[in-house]
Amino acid sequence: MTRRKKSRSLADKVTIRTGRRKDYKKWRHDNPEQVAPSRRFVAKKQQQRKLQATRKMARQESGQPISIHPDKQAKKEDS
Repeated sequence: MTRRKKSRSLADKVTIRTGRRKDYKKWRHDNPEQVAPSRRFVAKKQQQRKLQATRKMARQESGQPISIHPDKQAKKEDS
């Protein structure tokens, strides 16, 4: 006969928002329209994206140019 697994936590059974992390996560999942990222978080992410874009541009400009298909370009110039 198999044993029934004990439930470790009552957090899954709670229907009201009690302030516990698991309940809050469930509430957020159920009410996405009431949850919005903070202005500080949005500003931080915007700043990170700008910084990432400038770094990418700098990497592209500092890299050496390579010719992808030099054979085809040589044939175009000959004809």
